[in-house]
Amino acid sequence: MAVKGKVRKRIFDIIQIGNKSDIPSAVFDLFITLTIFVNLFVTFYSTFQSAQKFSSTLTILEYVTVGIFTVEYILRILTADYLYPKKNPFLARILFIFSFYGLVDLLTILPSFLPFFIPGGAVAFRIFRVVRIFRLFKINSQYDAFNVIINVLKEKKNQIISCVTMILILTLASSLCMYGAEHDAQPEAFENAFSGIWWSVSTLLTVGYGDIYPITTLGKIMAIIISFLGVGMVAIPTGIISAGFVEQYTKIKTLANSEEKHDIHFVVCDMNSKHPWAGKAIKDIVLPPEVIVVAIERDGVMLIPRGIDVIESGDRMILGAHFYEPEDDDIVLSEVIIKHENPWVGKKVKDLNITRRELLVRIRRKNQNIVPTGDTEIKSGDVILLINAKKED
Repeated sequence: MAVKGKVRKRIFDIIQIGNKSDIPSAVFDLFITLTIFVNLFVTFYSTFQSAQKFSSTLTILEYVTVGIFTVEYILRILTADYLYPKKNPFLARILFIFSFYGLVDLLTILPSFLPFFIPGGAVAFRIFRVVRIFRLFKINSQYDAFNVIINVLKEKKNQIISCVTMILILTLASSLCMYGAEHDAQPEAFENAFSGIWWSVSTLLTVGYGDIYPITTLGKIMAIIISFLGVGMVAIPTGIISAGFVEQYTKIKTLANSEEKHDIHFVVCDMNSKHPWAGKAIKDIVLPPEVIVVAIERDGVMLIPRGIDVIESGDRMILGAHFYEPEDDDIVLSEVIIKHENPWVGKKVKDLNITRRELLVRIRRKNQNIVPTGDTEIKSGDVILLINAKKED
């Protein structure tokens, strides 16, 4: 059973997206990305008339790529308990199936299987193929550039919602005004208020299709005013988002100016059955005040230690301290003192702007050592321990 659990854990680590330090995981990410592009190419190209002579090849590619997606989906369900470690295995699998990306994975493969069970609805199921595009967002969401976009939208959501509300109000007001001014002159074009909405949306968004336009003097005057207002209203959210990008990159750039970093060193201790720590929980071992358990390497997997974790024979313990010499050139352990003006103050760990090569493993708060979770809030005066993996040459 232990071997089976280790195999499932290794599968989970490989299929998780964004772990560039793990070569099999990085290769898997690349393989899935290429499979998505092949599948999308088949979906798009099959709509062309010239694709009919390659129909058999396209069908084979379709089933091969969907088969890969199906295997990946099943593996993600089987390893969902590692994605939700605090839940029991059954509940963890249910949570994954009904999560956003779980539904994306399911809808990716459904269009290919449902026609076998409901042949009459094959055409209707094709619309679900567009969901496959969202798998690219699933991969891209693990990268820093995509996270910056998400952070900007989160921080500016109130301003963006206010602008959208103002645009909706202006759209409704302008449509009713244009309907009142133009209905009598051209009842076919401005038949009802909805026709006015179509005109106002195309005008406010500066599209201007020209299928509906005012012909009365009053209508033209109103159209001029609404067009100027539309340009301004569309420019406001653009400016808000642009300012958000500037703020985000300024925070990242100036982060080093609002923190103190001290390099600390670590030693590696190999555990055997005779070691006095073997079989003990981390909270029960006695360490000097300057020393902290930073990580545990078990069967080639780096684990973030918790107080209740039991040390096993064969584990490799990584202990951090100020006065030890480093023994691993691929990892740098850093101590970050959070000052009051640091932009991290008040944020949760899951919302921090840290790179994918950094791992926040400990927070020292006064006399407490905290093992952080995604919802742990950073406070002024915290001392954060970061593991930084050096870039590969």
